[in-house]
Amino acid sequence: MHALFMADYIIKYLFFFRIHGMDWVLLSLASAFFLATSDALAKRAVQGENEYLVAWFRLLFTLPVLIITLVLTPWPELDKDFYTAFIIALPVELITIVLYVKALKLSPLSLTVPFLALTPVFLVSVSYVLLGEEVSPAGAAGILLIAAGGYILNIHTLGKGLWEPFRSIVREKGALLMIGVALLYSITSSMGKMAITHSSSLFFGATYFIALNIAFIPIAVWKGRSVLRDFVERGKFMSLIFPGLFYALMIITHMEAMKLTKVAYMISAKRTSLLISVLYGYYLFQEENIRGRFLGALLMFAGFVLVANAK
Repeated sequence: MHALFMADYIIKYLFFFRIHGMDWVLLSLASAFFLATSDALAKRAVQGENEYLVAWFRLLFTLPVLIITLVLTPWPELDKDFYTAFIIALPVELITIVLYVKALKLSPLSLTVPFLALTPVFLVSVSYVLLGEEVSPAGAAGILLIAAGGYILNIHTLGKGLWEPFRSIVREKGALLMIGVALLYSITSSMGKMAITHSSSLFFGATYFIALNIAFIPIAVWKGRSVLRDFVERGKFMSLIFPGLFYALMIITHMEAMKLTKVAYMISAKRTSLLISVLYGYYLFQEENIRGRFLGALLMFAGFVLVANAK
């Protein structure tokens, strides 16, 4: 009975978004679910394996969906700005792929993914340093919420000292790597927006990730050369089929949502993936201290929304 009630509740809300012309909300939430699911499945696959090969095969299994999308999508006229953004973003994205998978391998899901909420904080900081743009009250409140959320993620260590939750972040290698990913995402998100503006959302999404597949080949082959044959012959790559499929669906729904609303609104809705990832951490990996981590992720999500939508 509870399951039927919940299903009916969800259907009513989906219908609400649909009839009010808010398809972007559905697409953004779908993108969040696909991303969190891909991350959880990739974390399971990466345990004890070469992270470069795991990252590569997750990308490879996005290709069928991306190629079909590219074939069915009208090709826009491209200008210099598109190619500039594309070329700048691509090498940075390659670095984020490696750091992302390393973070998933080294640390609990519920302690790493929430730090993606820092991306708009880095964007605001760069604007302040380089352009002198002031931080709005909403933006400042958002930054404080994100800091508070980061503290609460490790609130269980408070007994060792007032600053211990922050020190725990520094000691958690996966968390530090994900903070680096958030910083780099502040660059790729800006370049991605420029490329989409000078092409189309689906065209950019498909061509960009196909190019990433190609560019990542020499990195993966070199870094995984000692275990590549074993990885393939023993069929270990098969565990990356579903992570790749969900990642491809994330890309498509992300790009489709981007064209229907403001980027800040779409990304804010998509960052519900932080909360989904924490739940996956508990249910799939039995990660501990989940209540504090969920509350911390919730605060970081709220802070993200404030910063991303600050005027």
